[in-house]
Amino acid sequence: MSTTLTQAGSTGAAMPRALWALMVGNFVIGTGVMVVPGTLNDISASLGVSIPQAGQLITAAAILMGLGAPLFATLVAGWDRRRLLTYAMLWYAALMGICALAPSYAALLPLRVLAVISPAIFTPQAAASIGLLVPSSQRGRAITFVFLGWSVASVMGMPLSAWIGSELGWRWAFGLVALMALGSAAWVWRDMPDGIKPAALSRQAWGQTLGSPALMMAVGVTLLSAFGQFTLFSYFAPYFAQTLGASGQVLSLMFLWFGAFGLLGNVMVTRFIDRIGAPTAVLITLGLMVLTLLLWPLGRHAIWAMGLVLVPWALGCFSCNSAQQARLVQLSPALAPASVALNTSAMYGGQALGAALGGVMIAQGQMLRLHQVGLVVLVLAMGLSLWAARVQKRSCSVR
Repeated sequence: MSTTLTQAGSTGAAMPRALWALMVGNFVIGTGVMVVPGTLNDISASLGVSIPQAGQLITAAAILMGLGAPLFATLVAGWDRRRLLTYAMLWYAALMGICALAPSYAALLPLRVLAVISPAIFTPQAAASIGLLVPSSQRGRAITFVFLGWSVASVMGMPLSAWIGSELGWRWAFGLVALMALGSAAWVWRDMPDGIKPAALSRQAWGQTLGSPALMMAVGVTLLSAFGQFTLFSYFAPYFAQTLGASGQVLSLMFLWFGAFGLLGNVMVTRFIDRIGAPTAVLITLGLMVLTLLLWPLGRHAIWAMGLVLVPWALGCFSCNSAQQARLVQLSPALAPASVALNTSAMYGGQALGAALGGVMIAQGQMLRLHQVGLVVLVLAMGLSLWAARVQKRSCSVR
């Protein structure tokens, strides 16, 4: 069956059905990850905790996802991916449903950490499976297609969660994610073929990955990119409420606006990445986010102005990570299970660092300076990305 999928992918006409299941799975994963930023105001109010304390739900979950991605990549190396990805979604459904019933913040925090075991497994293992579903000439397009799920989550999942949170409460938003995870588990089970088992991660594979300057520098770009973004992105809801007086309905519309351009950016990268190359795509997307943070103060005085300022960031936000995934797989397809797991770890690690730093700054009354920190870190990410591209060229010329 995997041979049939590969042949289908080589035609360029349509994505294999399994990739659609993985893309939708990433949509559900992304919606569940972003449900906390989208409902942060209601979580804070209903559970009687401060905004920085509620933000620890983001930090704690990101730490688990960051540490868990490479660990789980080793533990599940021999699993059939159809079963592994289905079980991960069922776990997500159960734990998100239990989170929705949590009676207090003290109960919600550990439950949230347990729930995000699923993102730590699903996203990197879905990406690592792509090489067995499509030929090498289609990998860039296939990877960015699967990661469209995160962009769709920003277009539909995050705004819907924010709206449900403002109208019905955060518990209903968590419950919605639980129901979607059940449906996604069924879809993955139906369309993912048996026998998809990426190569086991041996000590040698980990050693080669960790010893590759090009791979590790590329992973560092992801860490800095997520760090810079989530210093501010984690606190969009309270930031817009404080600076623009945005209501719950306005917040959901702003998230929808952001997500729509995020989807557009990912579609554009999916279409052109094999033509312009992954390193160039990464640099462009990082530059778009830097542009928004340079213009950020211009959006503080009107919602329409902030909407315009957000456009470049949205275009680069999710497409940057898709391009990074493609970059790593193209650098070394054989080491993709390890490098993608480390990249996922870096992404979530950056989220943890950004959310933690943003929470500390807000507690000290520095909310209006969050964008300055993000700008500096994203500029560093651009510099590291350029350096990584040069190292890659040197290594290729030596070969």
